[in-house]
Amino acid sequence: MPPVEETTLRLLVIDDSVEAAEAIVSGLRNSGLAARPSRPEDADGLGELLSGPPADLALVALDATLIPPEQVVAQISDSGKDLPVLLVVDSIDDAVARRAMELGVRGVVLRGDREQVASVVRDAFADRNARRALRRLESQLRETERRCDALIESSRDPIAYVHEGMHIRANEAYLEMFGFETFEDIEGMSLLDLVAPQHVDGFRQLLRDLGRGEPPPPRYEVEARTLEGESFPAVMEFTPATWEGESCLQVVLRRQEVDPGLAREVEELRHRDVVTGLLNRPTFLRSLEELVKDAAQGGSHAVLMVEPDHYARLLEEIGLDAADSLLAAFARRLETALGDGDQCGRLGEHQFGVLRRGSDYHATVQLAEKIRTCFADAVLEAGESTLNVTVSVGGVQVGEKIASLNEVLAKAQQTIQNASSVGGNRAQVFDPGAVDRAEEERIAAWVDRIRGALDADGFVLHYQPLIALHGQPGECYDTFLRLRDEDGALTQPMDFLPIAEEHGLLWEIDRWLVREAIARLGGLRVAGRQVILMVRVSDASLQDDSLVNLVREQLSRHGVDGRQLILQLAEPRVSTQLRAAQEFRVRLADMGVRMVLEQFGSGLNSVQLLGHFDADMVRIDHSFSEDLATSPDSQERLRALASQAQALGKEVIVDSVGDASTMTALFSGGISYAQGDFLAPAGPEMDYDFG
Repeated sequence: MPPVEETTLRLLVIDDSVEAAEAIVSGLRNSGLAARPSRPEDADGLGELLSGPPADLALVALDATLIPPEQVVAQISDSGKDLPVLLVVDSIDDAVARRAMELGVRGVVLRGDREQVASVVRDAFADRNARRALRRLESQLRETERRCDALIESSRDPIAYVHEGMHIRANEAYLEMFGFETFEDIEGMSLLDLVAPQHVDGFRQLLRDLGRGEPPPPRYEVEARTLEGESFPAVMEFTPATWEGESCLQVVLRRQEVDPGLAREVEELRHRDVVTGLLNRPTFLRSLEELVKDAAQGGSHAVLMVEPDHYARLLEEIGLDAADSLLAAFARRLETALGDGDQCGRLGEHQFGVLRRGSDYHATVQLAEKIRTCFADAVLEAGESTLNVTVSVGGVQVGEKIASLNEVLAKAQQTIQNASSVGGNRAQVFDPGAVDRAEEERIAAWVDRIRGALDADGFVLHYQPLIALHGQPGECYDTFLRLRDEDGALTQPMDFLPIAEEHGLLWEIDRWLVREAIARLGGLRVAGRQVILMVRVSDASLQDDSLVNLVREQLSRHGVDGRQLILQLAEPRVSTQLRAAQEFRVRLADMGVRMVLEQFGSGLNSVQLLGHFDADMVRIDHSFSEDLATSPDSQERLRALASQAQALGKEVIVDSVGDASTMTALFSGGISYAQGDFLAPAGPEMDYDFG
């Protein structure tokens, strides 16, 4: 479940006073909770809301008369929906507590205590999500068990379930292999009775080991014996399972009709990736799952993800026909950095995983850095090409604090994205045990500082001009956010925006940015200047239409033409929330507000994305302007990407211009606008001479 801060809460607020209801919602938003409220004014309105898309929580004022609390609880109960009700009161005493108990509400919130309201809302929402997830999992489990039951019964593989060495279930193929007619003939029989006498002692020891919780071997070769006493070579595979709620072992027993050595080779190939020879994805994930289970019992292990930097660009250089050769060479190089006990697998097209058991955090960091250095100092051969390939390495230290497979994979993916997003050739390892009290206090202080800046206007905007390269008229500035401390010093956004995002504060920052930018445009209009401002907003503002409404309100309030405002969204955010981004753009376009797609080119299908998200302008990703002045290849890549965007009618922006040579390259590259410190640094005033 995602953190509450990153989720939009759909609230039903039942209160006779509109102002009181708005105060509750505002308090939740100021506490970092994005809320989408609805306020029914009568029982029919409540009924309509309950029959529509499900809400997450209902906040009901104890003194509400338009829809009394008793009626709200009754209507929600009659609807059959799991909608927690919280009672909103001015103060709590014995009478209020008894009243809440009689109503059967989930909790009581104090109208004037913002922190208490937010805390109770978070807890109630988390409980509701947990119940929903549990119901979904129970339903999925029942369906999965039903399907597995049918598959096992119809499987041609002989399959049985044993508990403490005794058969508790077997399919038709298993019965037929040993000569039994019905399951009643084998029910309760020991698995040892089906093993040839010379293998009984070793097999008994195996069952004892499995009973103590030791992991089963991938395959166990044994000589089995039928009901008639005929012996035959067989292979057993054991998997922990449950049957009717009780722990047991699933046994798949296959007769070996071929040479055992050849059978082992075939079995090994089943677990290998064809291109690289590494473990394939299913086998690697099974190993990871076992490692995570061990971590839950106190183990400490390393999980790393490795991928080549700028993979799409590498393919352009060597050609698609050499992709497999590149991946095979990459895998061979990766194996040279690993130890004998390490496991390495291919997880995706160009993503690889590494597992190391018994590794503490420092050893895991050393392994990640060793892998990074191993590639940075090497040259790979792919087809007829030789390449210097750098890698991004992301990892997780797996222990009791993060002994969840989904959480491990999510954190590993996040760390590798972080390493890749800052240019690659980096290693980053997440250690849940390192988040101690001092770190928590540091983050809490940052959160308080950000919230204080929102409440007390502690943010500052700096402006950097965009220079038109082909004579387009008008003044246009990009905006940059700064946070001012008590001494007047300014903090760069990279120091606080990640914390703001983690705690659900980007939603509020977006609104501050829009209000400030439009107010500044209004002031410039009064002074006789027609300026265009570009403002970055986050994907948090795609969750509802509140920012669109704010833009409309502020444009009208300050008498600003919508064409003077340009909002910017990052390509990775748009590609993962395409439908919401499309609706966002359409609503803004109705007011004349334009959109810029930032980090354009950072994805594999950037031009294709423009066919779905009709941005007015694109801002080329920084990676395309690296070494632009000295590299003909970089110039050609930039020119090709800009040409594709222009063919779709988009204006193209390149920023981070640092010298005259780069500027010269842009003139010949079909770029519409340039910006950077070489042209003019960002500052608190819009005083660039565009003449």
